[in-house]
Amino acid sequence: MSKDGTRTIGFSVVTAALIIAVGLILGGPTWSAAQHEGHSHDGDAHDGHDHGAMAKNPNHWGAPNGMHLYLCAFHISKERPSFAVEAHHYCSPQADMHQCVIYDGKGPGAKLLGIEYLISDEQYQKMPAAEKKYWHPHAYEIISGQLIAADLPKQGDDLFKGLIKSWGKTWHTWPDPTTKFPMGEPMLMWSANGDGQIDKGMLSKRDAQFGISTDEIRERRKSMGMEVPQIPPPKSMDELGRQFTASGADTPKMLDGK
Repeated sequence: MSKDGTRTIGFSVVTAALIIAVGLILGGPTWSAAQHEGHSHDGDAHDGHDHGAMAKNPNHWGAPNGMHLYLCAFHISKERPSFAVEAHHYCSPQADMHQCVIYDGKGPGAKLLGIEYLISDEQYQKMPAAEKKYWHPHAYEIISGQLIAADLPKQGDDLFKGLIKSWGKTWHTWPDPTTKFPMGEPMLMWSANGDGQIDKGMLSKRDAQFGISTDEIRERRKSMGMEVPQIPPPKSMDELGRQFTASGADTPKMLDGK
């Protein structure tokens, strides 16, 4: 445990534990189209073609097969923080980071919204100031219970202890998933960083999908020892993210007062 109360688990260690844990839960790294929910391989496919005859060369599918981590949270537009979407992440490790594809839902028919890259705080702090404005923090999402790993025990509590100080860079190329096709320019997305920034109705809808309670997860994550951050939405595209406090030293406030 570091002086500021955050765990100093190495990002590579977390990655290794993640792969092992999720691999065990999902039954190994293989993921064929036949195993993927909603993908028909019989002769009555919607487009009239026999998809059962379509072969997959495993050498071509290595990157998607590596996506072992499923996360769900919410993204808001950095430029227009009142705009929020439910974000379903499918992630894989890549060198010293994770890379994720983002959908608006789970299961067949979900729209591919964009991408997110996740790095450690150590890597973020080494970046030039001009780059940091693209990266959002994850502390509030984790401590508040809004970020979940639905396939892991306790919605990922143990995993997230090592990711509280991580950062994400997210672009949505389908800015508004209510449109039939992707329209407009890519949108830089941000994280919720304080209570009330995600509508309670959105939270309730997400919770109902998974049969969970964000409030109960939040209560359970008090075991992480930190107060839930309360940071206002960004006021400009150039504003840098803050993890724990709106001003002053950006270090966590501990529940024990230390």
